[in-house]
Amino acid sequence: MITGMHAIVFSPDAARVREFFADVLNLRSVDAGGGWLIFALPPAELAVHPADGGGRHELYLMCDDIQATLAELRAKGVEVARDVIDQGWGLLAAIRLPDGGEFPIYQPRHPAPWQT
Repeated sequence: MITGMHAIVFSPDAARVREFFADVLNLRSVDAGGGWLIFALPPAELAVHPADGGGRHELYLMCDDIQATLAELRAKGVEVARDVIDQGWGLLAAIRLPDGGEFPIYQPRHPAPWQT
């Protein structure tokens, strides 16, 4: 029934953010026409958390070793917008996108559903 997940990042500077995903994060892509790049993502997971009031959606990058990943990204000139904090369920930080936005990244401590 479900074959994958399509996530969208909206940006006032979409061209620079696309370049960042391609050149800095090294994500493979295809051109869906007119320069609209669709990026391949590694395995994904979906969690549903309780919320007060209305719902919302969040998007996080995941990695196996957050310190090594952030060091590699810093070496490529990426700004770390929020340093690593221990949330119990994982180690959480955020990187700065070229449009000024933050993109959370975390090292999970829970089992990966695709590995069970």
